[in-house]
Amino acid sequence: MSTQKILKVGNSLGITLPSNLVNDLSLKPGDQVDIKRELNNSLTVNFVDSHQLSLGLSPKRRLQKHI
Repeated sequence: MSTQKILKVGNSLGITLPSNLVNDLSLKPGDQVDIKRELNNSLTVNFVDSHQLSLGLSPKRRLQKHI
């Protein structure tokens, strides 16, 4: 887990994602997320259209050969 700052983005607020998470999930600008507020005020974030998530592999891992 990491702590991120809340940033002002136009009239809205946003957060940044850690680069290791972005790389592991092969996220790109424009990818969509579902955000659900839980009863204890925590958030659940699901990345909607990421084909990488269904495979469980990032492009870096796919290039590796297993012996």
